[in-house]
Amino acid sequence: MDYTIGVGTVGAGLWVSYNSGGKFRHIFRGVEPECNCRALAVSPHTPGVILAAQDRVGVIRSEDNGGTWERIGNTIDSDIWSLAFDPHDDQRIYVGTRPGVWCSSDGGASFAPLNTSISAECPIGVSRTTNIVVDPVDPNTVWASVEVNGLHVSRDRGETWTALPALGQSEFYDDVHGFAIRQTTAGTQLLATSPFGFARSNDQGQTWDWHEFAGFPGSKMEYAYCRAVREPWDDGTLIVCAGDYIPGQTGAIEVSRDAGDTWERAELPVTPNSTMYWQAHHPDLPGVALASSVFGQIYVTEDHAQSWRKIDREFGEIRALSLTPA
Repeated sequence: MDYTIGVGTVGAGLWVSYNSGGKFRHIFRGVEPECNCRALAVSPHTPGVILAAQDRVGVIRSEDNGGTWERIGNTIDSDIWSLAFDPHDDQRIYVGTRPGVWCSSDGGASFAPLNTSISAECPIGVSRTTNIVVDPVDPNTVWASVEVNGLHVSRDRGETWTALPALGQSEFYDDVHGFAIRQTTAGTQLLATSPFGFARSNDQGQTWDWHEFAGFPGSKMEYAYCRAVREPWDDGTLIVCAGDYIPGQTGAIEVSRDAGDTWERAELPVTPNSTMYWQAHHPDLPGVALASSVFGQIYVTEDHAQSWRKIDREFGEIRALSLTPA
């Protein structure tokens, strides 16, 4: 099985593999080769279109599945932590910054900051928008998760925003690292992760049901410290990246087959060298998913998370992944 992998790093820019991780090419045209690339996004509208972020510069686009790249739009003078296409509108792109959210309504020709409910400051300094998700059913609803400022929602495509109630009993339950939504027979379910674990909400974020994963020997944290959460194949399989802290000294991949009711820690061929951080999947690659550690390791499953292999090539700090058909 062949597929293309994109890797965004801190300090070493953007890398692309066209043969399932066998060999990687460092992108040095259109993207500063020593930049921070913290976010990647694959278009749900046009095959081959991928967006990448470059801190203090803005958004870079490829139209040939990562082969060539060019700068689009105006400068976004901020660190960029997340990117999202609107699945209902091929002209609308969201950019999560440090702090806040920017938006393009003209396919990336221009970007402008939105007036959100996100606080500029938080207990760890400047807040960071870690995920932006447009509801796949309701085109008006847009969600943003923020470190350490909880969840925010817009019901009018980003024009106005509301902060959701606190996710837990202390402010660091609002340190939302991972966020996703899934459709159930009862409606939309929200999924979130924080330093305390994984949570689900069936009432639009008014209340949360938390699950804490087992910690790691020698860690100062009682529970596993969690990052990205995804439902990669729309079958109730959930994957959570976890570790002992950030950046951490070890990590794990937690897998649920029943939408989060029960969990099992995946057996990995090599113990992660730091907290597992980010994930990628693609609807045209069923059963395939990627997960990366903070310090440069990439793990791949091609059998619906039954088994994992580690790609030989390692990087510095990985902050973003993309996965597309070759």
